[in-house]
Amino acid sequence: MKFLVFAALLPVFPVLAGDDPCAQPSPDEMAKELGVTLPKRPWHVVNFWWDFEKPVEHFKSLEMDVTIDRDVPATYNLYISPCGIAKINDLQFYGGIQSNINGWVSDEKRERVHPGKGAIFSRWSSDKMTPIGLHHVKTAGSDCLVESAGYEGEFASVRRPYPWTKGTYTWSITKGETEMVDSKPATWFHCRVKDHSKPDAVFDVGSLRFEGEDFTFWAKHSAFVEVYSTAKIPRSNIPKVNVTFGWPRLNGEKVALKKASVFYPNTGPASPDCAKARAEGENCIVEVGPIFRRDEKERRQEMKLVRAANP
Repeated sequence: MKFLVFAALLPVFPVLAGDDPCAQPSPDEMAKELGVTLPKRPWHVVNFWWDFEKPVEHFKSLEMDVTIDRDVPATYNLYISPCGIAKINDLQFYGGIQSNINGWVSDEKRERVHPGKGAIFSRWSSDKMTPIGLHHVKTAGSDCLVESAGYEGEFASVRRPYPWTKGTYTWSITKGETEMVDSKPATWFHCRVKDHSKPDAVFDVGSLRFEGEDFTFWAKHSAFVEVYSTAKIPRSNIPKVNVTFGWPRLNGEKVALKKASVFYPNTGPASPDCAKARAEGENCIVEVGPIFRRDEKERRQEMKLVRAANP
């Protein structure tokens, strides 16, 4: 794809003082300067898609590398999701790292708490309408948070505080043990985050149970970067940050692709245009920054990735 340089088209804002490496004017200030209307949060500022040559049978693991180029303070609500939407046997899940996780301490203590940075792994019920309880969730430590609710479709989720900073991480899920539930097989998948600056440090986030024993991963994958809303920070600013997503790996192998693409949503839900993506080798890179006016012809673009040889 052609990578367009928008810098000359953007309004000039003063540099903000302070120690925040992600600082820029508020979305309201930038939108007013441009004469645009801000949609309601959450904002998927960018969606990446990888279309596979075929589904992956006998699915056992998903690994996604992600690199963040600067420290993102917990004064923002930023969700970096290397697993934006995924389906195994048509059961949908997602996950990643957030600058402000939140959730319940337990099923008994459902008061929402906000401990700061962390990692997240969530799944939905098969039809997204049937409630799915916390018996589908297994925590990895006493500091884990959980939730089972229906405000985004019926889901169950585990979240755990994790003080990520700038650097490269691998977010992964791995197939675990199968058990019988109501005389039918159900399998646990374990979520972990690996910090590449500490090769031996693998952080357990928690586990979710999926109905079935043998799984097929659908023929695509997605990732996104989102600015979201919480009771703690209902109107988060947009952090200036660059995020790199690597080539999807399933069952330990880079998946053969038909194509890769990027989409900047302007409907359902919409986002202000504040992200610019490009392909670099086998990676998808997004630069999140000031709000600008995007040429509608550039809203969906193909990403010309070049797969590197396996080491």
